[in-house]
Amino acid sequence: MSTNADKLYYSIGEVAKMFGVNTSLIRFWEKEFGKWIKPHRSKSGSRYYTKDNIDQIRAVYKLVKVEGYTLQGAKDVLNEGADEKQSNEEIRKTLLKAKALLQQLLDAENSFD
Repeated sequence: MSTNADKLYYSIGEVAKMFGVNTSLIRFWEKEFGKWIKPHRSKSGSRYYTKDNIDQIRAVYKLVKVEGYTLQGAKDVLNEGADEKQSNEEIRKTLLKAKALLQQLLDAENSFD
């Protein structure tokens, strides 16, 4: 399941081959996991997958094929990961604001010295 480091886009056939599955399964996962798997489309409708898309497919593959999750179970796990990521981002922003405020207080205190 490796990708060529120089390549930007992969066809559905290439992606299916990476995972040892049929292209129909990739299409099915795209339909079922459309919130996470969103390949680029050409004007003719051909799908082109980025490395990020492939990582998302890899996550679905691992959950469904390796760990044995149901489709709904895999969606739940992916949703939890997205919620955790958003929560971590909110915490990071709050900490950056606190850091900036503390720096302002330090700067103000140092200006009186």
